[in-house]
Amino acid sequence: MKKLENLSNFCGKYMAIIVLAISALALFFPQSSTWIKLTWVNYLLMIVMFGMGLTLKLEDFKLLFVRPKDVIIGCLAQFTIMPLLAYGLGIIFGLETALLAGVVLVGACPGGTSSNVITYLSKGDVALSVGITSVTTLLAPFLTPAITYALLQTTVSVDMMSMFISILQVVIIPITLGFVINKLFSTVTQKIVSVLPLISLVAICLIIAAVVSSNSERILSIGFVVFAVVICHNILGYLCGFGLGRALGLPVEKIKTLSIEVGMQNSGLATSLAATSFSHLAMATVPGAIFSVWHNISGAILANIYTRWKKKGK
Repeated sequence: MKKLENLSNFCGKYMAIIVLAISALALFFPQSSTWIKLTWVNYLLMIVMFGMGLTLKLEDFKLLFVRPKDVIIGCLAQFTIMPLLAYGLGIIFGLETALLAGVVLVGACPGGTSSNVITYLSKGDVALSVGITSVTTLLAPFLTPAITYALLQTTVSVDMMSMFISILQVVIIPITLGFVINKLFSTVTQKIVSVLPLISLVAICLIIAAVVSSNSERILSIGFVVFAVVICHNILGYLCGFGLGRALGLPVEKIKTLSIEVGMQNSGLATSLAATSFSHLAMATVPGAIFSVWHNISGAILANIYTRWKKKGK
C-alpha cells in the first residue's frame, strides 16, 4: 500500500507532464491507443466521479450554510463566465458547428477535481474549492443542459433530457454512491483515499488517449485555431475569476480559489457528453480532450505563481 501511495504522490506531482506525454503519443502515434475504446469513456469518468464521492464528507456541504456567500459567488461565476467566454471565443474564431458545440460544453460543465488539487498547491482556500466543486457538480444536471441549449439552440439541436440523464448516470449516481460508502465505511475508505489520485490519473489518461487517438487526423487538420480557443478560454477564465475576486475585495486565499475554480472545468464530463449528446458531430469531443491536457499544464504553472504570491505576502 505504501508503494502505491508513493506512486500516487509521484503521479500527482508530475500529472501535467504525464498527461502531455500520453496526449502526444495518442496524437502522433494513434495506433498505440486503438485498444482503448470510445465506449469506455463514460465508465472511466464514472470511476473518477466515484473516487470524488469517496473523498466527500458532510462537512464539505456545511460550507454552503456557514459561508453561503462565498459558495454562491463561485457557482454563479462558474456557470456564467465560462459558458459566455466559450460562446464568444467560438464566434470570434469562427469555429465550425461541431467545435463550437464542444467548446460550449466545456464552458457549461462544472468544476473538476483537478481544481481542488491546484488550489491546495496554490495555498488557496481548499475547503471553499471543494465546496464550489461539489455544489456546481450537483447543479450540473440542471444547469449544464439548460446553458448549452440557451447558447446553441440556433446552431445545433440540443437534447436537454438526454444530457440530463447522462449527467445523472455518469456524475451524480457514482458520486452519491461514493459518498454513501464513505459515510458507512469511513475507516476502510480512508485507507484507499491516498491512492485515488493515481486511479483518477489513469482513468483521465485513458479518456484522453481514446478521444485524441480516434480524432488524431482531425485534430492535426484543424491546426492552430481550436488550440488557441481552448488556451484563451482557460486563461481568460483564470483572469476573470481573479478580477472578480479583486473587485469583491476578497482575501488572497479566496481570490486564488475563485480564479482556479472558474478557469478549470470538468472537461472529462464535456468529452463524455459530446460523445453521447452530439454523437453526430465527431469533432465535438476534441475541445474537451484538448482542455483536459492544457488545464493541467496551466494549472501547475498557475500554482507555482500563486505559491510565490503567498510567500510575498501580497
